[in-house]
Amino acid sequence: MEKRHQNKVVVITGGAAGIGRAFAQRVAQEGANVVIVDRIPADEVVDEITKENGKAVAHACDVGDPEAVRQLGVTILEGFGRCDVLVNNAGIFPSCRFEDLSYEQWRQMITVNLDSMFLMAKQFVPGMRQRKWGRVVNMTSNSYAQVAPGLTHYIASKAGVIGFTRALASELGADGITVNAIAPGFTRTPGTLARKPNFNGMTSEQLFEAHANRQAIPRPSEPKDLAGALSFLMSDDAAFMTAQTLYVDGGQVRSG
Repeated sequence: MEKRHQNKVVVITGGAAGIGRAFAQRVAQEGANVVIVDRIPADEVVDEITKENGKAVAHACDVGDPEAVRQLGVTILEGFGRCDVLVNNAGIFPSCRFEDLSYEQWRQMITVNLDSMFLMAKQFVPGMRQRKWGRVVNMTSNSYAQVAPGLTHYIASKAGVIGFTRALASELGADGITVNAIAPGFTRTPGTLARKPNFNGMTSEQLFEAHANRQAIPRPSEPKDLAGALSFLMSDDAAFMTAQTLYVDGGQVRSG
């Protein structure tokens, strides 16, 4: 595979499993130094990458905790000297009827899915500005463009990601930094497969089938389907693309 990201330092949150894991594997194959950040152990994916002669390390961190993120930033900058690409991938996605949704559940969703992106960017964007080059890629969701019951807190958080992406891009473009978002559909990951039936009684497999039937490409999304979009947004080919949300969902969201 072409080493289009040779020696770039890429920090990926939520990189131990699912979409983040596919991201880490792909950019490591393309020559990046990958820093995997997650609350769960990432030893397995680090081992996979290093066995293929790639470069990866892992750090445990709750990315919704300001002090933990500050300490993480210090550790990464001491170890690598910089962050070239920040991939804000960490997220949660429980469903809940609005009448059953507590404020604590609302705050947890916003903290993990949106506040963490602000905290991570605060750590690494200043260095990108000094070097006049950087990439920030934020994970949102195609649910924002469709809207579904039981996801009020989730869709609000992902809408916030799109707004944050556009606003941050507007501030950083003059410094050679692009900020974009990827919007996947319902993707087959350990997390989605482990979901309990939603409040309508639909299992994960039934949800995969329902989503696939609404797509132009009628099959469930896999994490590897998203990795090429990340690689592109990290590259010089995307140097004039910023403030955009790229839907990578098999054509489920189609606009005129």
